[in-house]
Parts: sequence; C-alpha cells; structure tokens
Amino acid sequence: MIAVREAWKAGLLGRKHWLNNLVSGIIVGIVALPLAMAFAMASGVKPEQGIYTAIIGGVLVSLFGGSRVQIAGPTGAFIVILASITAEHGIAGMQIATMMAGVMLLLLGITRLGSVIKFIPAPVIVGFTAGIGVIIWVGQWQDFFGLPRVDGEHFHEKVWQLLQALPQLHPATTLLALLSLSLVLLAPTLPGLKRVPGPLVAMLLVTLIQALFHFDGVATIGSAFGGIPQGLPDFALPEVSLPRVIELIGPAFAIAMLGAIESLLSAVVADGMTATKHDSNQELVGQGIANLLTPLFGGIAATGAIARTATNIRNGGTSPLAGIMHALTLLLIILFLAPLASDIPLCALAAILFVVAYNMSELRHFKRMVLRAPRADVAILLITFGLTVFSDLVVAVNIGVILAMLHFMRRMAASVEVQQVVEQELEAELRVGGQSRLPAGVLVYTIEGPLFFAAAETFERALAQTHTDPRLLVIRLNRVPFMDITGLQTLEEVIQQLHKRKIVVKLCEANRKVLAKLDKVGILHLIGAEHYHADFNAALGPFAASEPTPGHG
Repeated sequence: MIAVREAWKAGLLGRKHWLNNLVSGIIVGIVALPLAMAFAMASGVKPEQGIYTAIIGGVLVSLFGGSRVQIAGPTGAFIVILASITAEHGIAGMQIATMMAGVMLLLLGITRLGSVIKFIPAPVIVGFTAGIGVIIWVGQWQDFFGLPRVDGEHFHEKVWQLLQALPQLHPATTLLALLSLSLVLLAPTLPGLKRVPGPLVAMLLVTLIQALFHFDGVATIGSAFGGIPQGLPDFALPEVSLPRVIELIGPAFAIAMLGAIESLLSAVVADGMTATKHDSNQELVGQGIANLLTPLFGGIAATGAIARTATNIRNGGTSPLAGIMHALTLLLIILFLAPLASDIPLCALAAILFVVAYNMSELRHFKRMVLRAPRADVAILLITFGLTVFSDLVVAVNIGVILAMLHFMRRMAASVEVQQVVEQELEAELRVGGQSRLPAGVLVYTIEGPLFFAAAETFERALAQTHTDPRLLVIRLNRVPFMDITGLQTLEEVIQQLHKRKIVVKLCEANRKVLAKLDKVGILHLIGAEHYHADFNAALGPFAASEPTPGHG
C-alpha cells in the first residue's frame, strides 16, 4: 500500500483534501460508466462485467498500486486480446487467463522487474496501439450502422464483408450513432456542458430519445443482453485444470504484458501532470492483485486508464481516495440505476468507442514518427502496426521488440572500434613513463565500446589479421565498459592464435568488473599474471628493458 502510505505522509488524506478527491472520484466514476460498458461489450462479455471490473479493479489498484492518482478499470487496449480469447476459450477461459496474468504481474513486481517494461521501444508501442485503434474502429461498424453480423475470421475478411454490408445499414441506428458521435466531440465546447463528459452526454441524450420513441430495429442493452442486473455478482471460482492453464499461458502472457505497459504508461503520464514519482514495481503488484481477484467477481482484465487518470488529476484528485470514490460511484449506480440501462442503444456506445479508437491511434504522433524518425525505426513501427492489424497483437509486439533489439545490437556493434594506436597518439603518455617512443616490435591496440557477442567478429578480424608480427601486442581495455561470454571467448581464441605466432600479448587498464571476468574465464592465466598491468606504461616498461618471450597458458 505504498501509494496510500505516501499520500498519508504527504498529508493528502487529511480532511481538507477530502472534498476535492470525493468530487473528482464522482466525476471519474460517471466518465467511467459508459466506457466500462463499451469496453466490456467490445471484449465479448456483458456490459455489467465492465462495471464490475472498474469497481473491484479500481479499488484494489488504488489501495495496492504504486501511483497516488491512478484510476484502473477495463481499457480499450485489452479489447482485441480479450475478444479473441473469449471467442476461442469462452468467458471462463478469458477469466482464467486474466487470473494467470495477475500472477505474472505480481511476480514481475515482486522481483522488481517493473523498470524492464520501460525499455520497450517507442515505435513498437506506437505501432501496436495504433493497430489496436484501427481494429476497435472497424469492430464497431456493425453496431454503429446497425449492420448484419459478419463472420470473417481475419481482419481483411471482416473489412470486406462489412463494406459489402454497408448498403444494408439501419437508418435509425445510423442517425442515433451520428448524433452520439457529434455529442461526444462537441459537448465539451457547448456552453454549460464544458465540465460534463462528452460520452456521458451522448449516452444519456440518445438513451432518452430511444426510450421516448422506441425506434424499431435499434439494438439496445436490453434487447441484446436483457439489461443490467442490480448489485454485484457472487464470488465464483472458475474451473481450473492443468491442461487449461497450459493452453492459456500465451493469452495470459499477452494480457500481463499489455497490462504492465498500459498501467506504467498511465503512471508516467500522471507523474508528468502532478510532479510526483510512482513506484513501478508496486504498481505492477497492485495490477497483479486486481487482475487476480477481479475475475472471481465476474470482472475482466483491468489496468491503469490514461484518460480516466488524467481526468482525475484535472478535477483535483490527489490521493487514492479519489480512485476509491470512483469505484463507490459506480457501485451506487449499479445498485440503484441499473434498470435504466436497458434503453441504452449499442450504437451510442459504438460512437464512444470510435472516439476512443481515434485517441488510441495517436494519428498525429504516428504520422510525425513516420515522417521524422530514422528509417529503421519507421520500418519497425510499420511492421508492428501491420502485424497487429492483420496477424496478432502478441506476434506483433514480440517481432517488434526483436527487430528493435536486433537493430540496437547492430548499431552497438558498429560503434565498437578496435584499432591500432599510432606512436604519435601516445607521445604524452610515453613521456610520463620516461620514454620517448614505443619500443621496437611493439604494437598497441585499443578497444572502444562493449565487447559483446555482436562485436566479437569485428574484434577478431582486427586483431587476428595484423599485417606484421610484432614481438609484443598490448591491448588497452580502459574504454571497454563490459564483456559478455562471447567477447571473452573471442579474446581467448585471438590470444591463442597470437601465441602460436610467437607474439607476446599483454592486457592493461581493465575496469574492476571486466578484470574479474578475465580472471574467472582463465584469460589472465592464459597470458600469465605478469602480462596484465593496471597501467599502460607498466605494460611497456619490462619489455623495453629486456627481450620478452611469448605468453604461456
């Protein structure tokens, strides 16, 4: 409960802060209502399950998370994953996968791996979030236009069938959807409505119109789901078996990774708005607890919601009290106002998701990155985007990260330089050691950069192919921050080859960690302890005084 403790230490739980946090929590709860229902339905479950998620997940993340102002619940990022899991494994399978993801998130937080998530490159994040936005947008055409159901398995098949079905759109549904979309976009600009959330205005007004006129053929929550039950569901443990767990490891990992990325991004945004610092590991613990327990009460996957967290901050939320009040507001709504939800048209929720999809796509940022980023980053962005839309989100993220890693390693390997140091460059150092020039038959090489597996070939090619065989080869390691086992093995092989050519090899100036590794793998024994020196001039001194013999191993 780090966030609660930090809020207490900062005095934010005092009575003078109650009002602004309570008001902010109520506003965020009202904002969350249409979003929670829309996200749940788009994920293939009932609308009330989204509300349960916002209530239970919201309270748990507020209590056990690592950010004072984080608001958690169902989000648009999960729609694609959860819908595919629900279609293939059913609701029970989706809930088991969510609980497994909760365990994974807990382990990530407990083992303090929260910071690792931050290393996922920006092109990968922008690519898959934009891809999710496109999938959500296309996935809502059916409800937005009142189209007949299509059965395409792949994205391009669905798009083609939806385009063919467009002439069959339902006029009343489409008009209500367009009105909803206009209200979502324009309500904040209208006098008197600037502080009222656009999605709430759209949902209430369009629901009122449908309740008054009962347009034939307009799908509503009542006609599609039989309405929303009052109260919270009973505790229910899904039937878990080892084969089922093994089958759901992949989907669970996808939920965990996306939940971690989304929640930590939201926490970073909150830090920027509040000038605070979240605890990434504790945030993952809170998200893990929420995803482990929420499915036991009928909920789905939850994570930090960037838009709702920002709304909380803008309306004065400063402590976990606001997140708890947001959940309590939704609880009161479902306890006392649930019957009124039967007339909510699905097209109104589809219009809300249209706007969510556009915001998720970050179209301007996507376009700017395509135009301004280096070509390799643009390629990673477009590949991740394309795979997200046309293949699978998990595949897209994995391949995007792998490509980014390969590109990074290629650049790192290219930055490693292994070169001979000419005598003129050593004049100052030689004078310090009381020498005017390099001893005859001595070559000095320096390595600049990490000697790891991707740079091993560069190193081997540079050192093993000296044009003339010197009597002594000095390798300076003062600019090598680290070595991995491949680099160490390559160094060992090169030294052995040089020894066969009767060349003495000396190493010098390694940092403490590199020196420990050289000792551990036996390279110091290979060259002889007398052939390692902490100082460059010390490496030259004995050789200048006498004719050395090749190293031994």
